[in-house]
Amino acid sequence: MSKRLAAALALPLFLVVTLPASAAFKASDVIGRAIDGFVRPAYASLDDHATSLTKAMHQLCATPSKRNLEAARADFSATVEAWSVAEIIAFGPIKENNRLERMLYWPDRKSIGLRQVQATLAAKDPSAADSAQLAGKSVAMQGLGALEYVLFGDGAETLAKKDEPYRCAYGAAVAGNIEAIAAEVRDAWNKPDGFASLWANPGPKNPLYRDGTEAVTELVGVFINELEMIRDVRLKGFLGAKPDADKPKQAIYWRSQNTAASLAGNLTGIDQLFQASKLGDALPADAQWMAGSIHIQLANGVATAKSVAGPIDKALADPALRDKLEHFALITSSLSTLIGTRMTAEFGLTAGFSSLDGD
Repeated sequence: MSKRLAAALALPLFLVVTLPASAAFKASDVIGRAIDGFVRPAYASLDDHATSLTKAMHQLCATPSKRNLEAARADFSATVEAWSVAEIIAFGPIKENNRLERMLYWPDRKSIGLRQVQATLAAKDPSAADSAQLAGKSVAMQGLGALEYVLFGDGAETLAKKDEPYRCAYGAAVAGNIEAIAAEVRDAWNKPDGFASLWANPGPKNPLYRDGTEAVTELVGVFINELEMIRDVRLKGFLGAKPDADKPKQAIYWRSQNTAASLAGNLTGIDQLFQASKLGDALPADAQWMAGSIHIQLANGVATAKSVAGPIDKALADPALRDKLEHFALITSSLSTLIGTRMTAEFGLTAGFSSLDGD
């Protein structure tokens, strides 16, 4: 099961599975559809966008201009959206070699990454401008957060001119590193005898998944963990109980104005995974309505997040847009109940204490 949320909050999640034999028997089909219908396409899309981003950064460095800077920024935002869809699969190959943290070091409540990136730009460290050497440095200075600061942070406007080549060279190295990670994960999921095979073929000799119930638990854990992460870490990290408690600069991707787009991407990923796996088809006839309701609520959540455009600080200051963010929180809470309580009960799963309870 994914330990991403536990790693972020140092609190575990326990699921005790007692799936009916019929559901366990079909586990390989469910997981196979999840892999082929969502995981592999999602990471392939991420790799495509990361490749385009690297090319855009090299073009910007070769020919600095406002137009090329805007093009690189657009490719960055597209890559963030692709990653936001794929990142819900926070186990397997992405967990190897610190790839998850290297791709996105967040939350960074003590601004460790920011200070390291600023120090690197100030020192003009030549090793940090080389993708291969950068991959061995701090995880905080080689992923999307670092590149966001390069492209959107203080001094980013100098990228459109020829008088600050190091900043662009470092940014290109970061983009190259993001591309390399995306390619590695894509290839790992496509290996015939790799992690995908282990997940889709549980059995007594399988070192990770001894039976179908363990494999399905991994899948259900994605929905439960990621909904909690989106709501309680990503959203409530900046959305306070009242407006005076809002912290817009604690929002992910606030500099590039991709906060809401990232939230939408996360829910899009959950919806695509749920639809691709056809997990809802395994529900009893009198509970089939849950699958449709889950899809509708996820789609509503995506639409709500996408309607919150522009700088997140201005959105929080606008009562109508802030209401939409609160509505987004309510949607995710409803989904947590529907999936984490009602659907799991239909499958015979019983959830232990929540990873956010603090028990």
